[in-house]
Amino acid sequence: MSDIKTQVQGIDPSVSARDIGAIVKDTDNIYEALVIITKRAKQISVSLKSELHNKLDEFAVVSDTIEEVHENKEQIEISKFYERLPNPVLIATEEYLKGNVYSRYKEKVDQEDEQPSF
Repeated sequence: MSDIKTQVQGIDPSVSARDIGAIVKDTDNIYEALVIITKRAKQISVSLKSELHNKLDEFAVVSDTIEEVHENKEQIEISKFYERLPNPVLIATEEYLKGNVYSRYKEKVDQEDEQPSF
């Protein structure tokens, strides 16, 4: 998958109303569609968070005292960039509506196999 930051450049960061018919088009169930979008949003959120922390760790300065605070302009710019990105739920919803999200069911286990036999 390509870089998430390049994918979200055209997405409006503000919340807008969505057509429910377009959302349920693939699943025929709004709850299934929302679960798919939610799981993808969690993946995006974890990815963005780890990427941000990795970038900010490059600028980390170890100091002995708590009172010392070092402001780094690069850190501030990186943080502002990530703050301006759309919410992960908005990104996931847009991906889902464009058909870029793959989903599948887990293998269903027979009820008879789950229950212990006496």
